[in-house]
Amino acid sequence: MTDIHSVRLRVEGLSVGLADAQTSYVIKDIDLELHAGQVLALVGESGSGKSTLGLALLGYARGGLDVRQGTVRIDGQQMLALSASELRAARGAVVAYVPQDPGTALNPARRIGRQLREIMEMRGWTRERVNQRLQQLLTEVGLDNIEHVLTAFPHQLSGGQQQRVALAMSFACRPQLIVLDEPTTGLDVATQQRILETIDHLCETYGVAAVYISHDLAVVEQIADQVAVMYAGEIVEYGPTREVLAAPRHPYTQALLRAQPSPDGSRTMAGIPGLPPRIEDRHIGCVFTPRCHLAISECASERPPVIEVTPERDYRCWIDEPLPRPVEEVRRTRHVSARAEGERPALEVKNLNASYGDKAVLNDLAFRVPAGECVAIVGESGSGKSTLSRCLVGLHENWSGAIEFEGIGLSHQIRQRPREVLKRMQFVFQNPYASLNPRLTIAATLTQQVRHFSICSPAELPSVLVQSMHNARLAEETLRKYPHELSGGERQRVAVARALVAEPSVLICDEVTSALDVSVQASIVSLLAELQRERAMSMVFVTHNLALVRTIAHRVIVMANGRIVEQGDTTSVFESPQEDYTRSLLEMTMSASADLLALHPSTDCNHALEFETDRISNLNSSASGMEEPWPTSTSF
Repeated sequence: MTDIHSVRLRVEGLSVGLADAQTSYVIKDIDLELHAGQVLALVGESGSGKSTLGLALLGYARGGLDVRQGTVRIDGQQMLALSASELRAARGAVVAYVPQDPGTALNPARRIGRQLREIMEMRGWTRERVNQRLQQLLTEVGLDNIEHVLTAFPHQLSGGQQQRVALAMSFACRPQLIVLDEPTTGLDVATQQRILETIDHLCETYGVAAVYISHDLAVVEQIADQVAVMYAGEIVEYGPTREVLAAPRHPYTQALLRAQPSPDGSRTMAGIPGLPPRIEDRHIGCVFTPRCHLAISECASERPPVIEVTPERDYRCWIDEPLPRPVEEVRRTRHVSARAEGERPALEVKNLNASYGDKAVLNDLAFRVPAGECVAIVGESGSGKSTLSRCLVGLHENWSGAIEFEGIGLSHQIRQRPREVLKRMQFVFQNPYASLNPRLTIAATLTQQVRHFSICSPAELPSVLVQSMHNARLAEETLRKYPHELSGGERQRVAVARALVAEPSVLICDEVTSALDVSVQASIVSLLAELQRERAMSMVFVTHNLALVRTIAHRVIVMANGRIVEQGDTTSVFESPQEDYTRSLLEMTMSASADLLALHPSTDCNHALEFETDRISNLNSSASGMEEPWPTSTSF
């Protein structure tokens, strides 16, 4: 049994700042305590400092950052006082890390078995002990066919299998603390559920304390004992998960809950108006003041005190009373348009079959995307969703059947498609890490798109680029940055901005919200829905997040094993599914979110949505013009 009184982690006064700016902090005055077997969730928007804090627990700070003050003790050992060699010995044995993307964490040139063995052999384990631990590890993380996994290369495993291998690597030497940086992001609901059950089982079995970084509050409610809500480098609310989510005391926590999608469609998501402050703009007062509708005069001039609700729960705010409950809203539904018989769809797929070599991955698919509507494609990993989207835009050529854009048959190869078709059919990739050129600034990346499709004159380019940043809820300064200087969520918003700058009539989105926090996700989804209404834009929305489907899609297609098992208008499919597979997906989604919805019922998001719509509609695009020739990457 786990000794619940054993303190695994104690953090006191931890601050990490910019190495070249002594007054600028990335995280500030962090205090945490975590016991054996417990899971602490760190939640907040991109750039709030979650990953910086998680890495600091390993005694690590990214380039350009340094630890200013504070202590990190794991089982009483002060991690920040260790030498470089002592830290290397402690990582893996005392504290371990699970990254967001296991595909980049695993060595693509080495077999899984070799990578797992290396971790234990570095600790001086005998071959017999290593082999015995390997069998136990892979069984514990739920991997079948152990011999196949051990001899496989990472690319031969699915995303869920790769994540289980990453978990096995982290638990291999039985550390006292494990830091999980969004380990279920990008996974379908079924795989996500299995990963969460694995983490819970391993923590309970070995008494490991876990720090779980996430932006999915439904997942947090399911797995975490405690939650720390972070904003602009500070913990603004802390306490037992169910208490914090049931009755948030900080306005920011309440705003995050309002941004969470509702799988039953009972309420509309609402993004948080405004943008988080830059590091250099974090003033002495409350960091949330510019975005808080409850701000008072003290908020702008004095840092709020920490208010203790109970010995286990506190928050940092000037409001020393429970927040008012938001008013219930009238449910909104995305209605399917009444289309005339024979009306030409924006996109039509007929008898589509696709394969990789001799392996068939899509089988006899047929569906339509009506003009001005959104069709969501859902299903588990490996169902063929991404392959379908790549066929639509010509990135996968090995297919048969027909794909028609506004009645015109499309070539298999993207190079053989007319430029006007390429302009009007834009694609947003799932992985922003791979889809942006790391050697180009964001301005240069967008300029390439503008120039390729002759979207505007050189003189109009600056205002077009600035407008694209505003539409994606990014600061204008983002144009001067390189992809590595942005958070994962910011990179994805840049990818969305690059597609939208071409003003497409059909937008194909492949898991575009998987890397976004709930607030940005809500804002992007609201933006896409608004653009559909304004431009009559059609959209194919590939996702594993069924809760989002009710918010954005008119119609839904459910896929399994490369086939369409059910399709229809969203309300009918969600409320009266005809297939067992559809019912099982919906049940897993509802069960993962049911407790969160019960804790925090439907709220009135109309005001925030109207604010966001008005802000997008009335943006000032009067950036100063520039003379010929076209600007280079150094212009921003």
